[in-house]
Amino acid sequence: TLTERLDSIVTSRRFGVPIMLLMLGVVFAITISLANYPSMILSWLLFGLEAKMSAFMLNTGAPAWLHGILIMGCYRTIAWVVAVMLPPMAVFFPLFTLLEDFGYLPRVAFNLDHLFRKNGGHGKQALTMSMGFGCNAAGVVAARIIESPRERLIAILTNSFVPCNGRFPMLIALIAIFLAEVGLVSGGAMLSAALLSLLIVLGILMTFAVSRLLSATLLRGVPSSFTLELPPFRRPQIGQVIVRSVFDRTLYVLGRAAAVAAPAGALIWLLANVSTPGGTLLGQLVRALDPFAQALGLDGAILTAFVLGFPANEIVLPLAIMAYLSTGSLAEMGSFSSLRALLLNNGWTWLTALNTMLFSLMHWPCSTTVLTIARETRSAKWTLFSIAVPTACGMAVCAFTAALARLLGLA
Repeated sequence: TLTERLDSIVTSRRFGVPIMLLMLGVVFAITISLANYPSMILSWLLFGLEAKMSAFMLNTGAPAWLHGILIMGCYRTIAWVVAVMLPPMAVFFPLFTLLEDFGYLPRVAFNLDHLFRKNGGHGKQALTMSMGFGCNAAGVVAARIIESPRERLIAILTNSFVPCNGRFPMLIALIAIFLAEVGLVSGGAMLSAALLSLLIVLGILMTFAVSRLLSATLLRGVPSSFTLELPPFRRPQIGQVIVRSVFDRTLYVLGRAAAVAAPAGALIWLLANVSTPGGTLLGQLVRALDPFAQALGLDGAILTAFVLGFPANEIVLPLAIMAYLSTGSLAEMGSFSSLRALLLNNGWTWLTALNTMLFSLMHWPCSTTVLTIARETRSAKWTLFSIAVPTACGMAVCAFTAALARLLGLA
């Protein structure tokens, strides 16, 4: 049958994993190519609306502090999250759902089953890991399909090692302007997708390593077996796929992110506008974190952005831009060339960009994911552990990378 002929290729020892990686790269290339222009249009519309709302509040005599918190804080943060997050999700989730509807995702679990079992995990962890590419919170919830409590907990604790949709925009931007240096060059999407795929492979390898460590220490046990039925390949129902991915995934995740971003924007505005004799609270925080950040190959501004970006990963890069520009609200990111110039003027090198991407790949989960982990595990201990594990790994990898580069005279 057609299914048997396809399975002889996509689940073979020789071609199964390469096809899987190629498929991953193609999905990312399409997402990068199609999401850029809608993001620019959304940004133009939302920030244009911001100007009208701002003028209305000022003309009605609203206090400056109220205008700052509501417009420059809450609204601008939500606008940034929507403009940056919605287009990639609107492309990625339908593609992901098409692969699911086509019947390919169970083949991914089949191909990775022996690797997860070898590292003390469960074959179904491949499916929860794949869900994490869209949203780590969704990947944590998807771990319910794993019957073994021990293996379910391993899947939950390691899910944040794959970058969610909120981390993709910053990774893509930094890859394009520092590593690929493509900007507007033709074929840049494919090169960026290839480098992004390599970064994600590193996250998958870290998932294997941490799963093995947990299964050999705190979560000892024998991997359970399971029967995986490979459904026949079928023609995807494109209309149903689009409706399901948009309403059940894209808008649901976007709504949660926007709800978290609003209070975060108000807090960010206050920190950037409340001054003391030592400067703004945001400036003091940047200076306090800078020595530790330098040891990680970062700087105080980007580490502060990661800390304040805990509610939503989408706002990390604009937070860093705001700190560099010393403005009192989230800044709009212009072209790749202007962003590159800004970062270079503030001391960024290829090492800073690389370690920023590595730390984005491996650091504490966002607040939505942490709350989901707390609800799923019903344990404060494992919730705190889910924060500590990726953070410790990220700091160790960044510190090693920075020390090695400096030792070899490369930075």
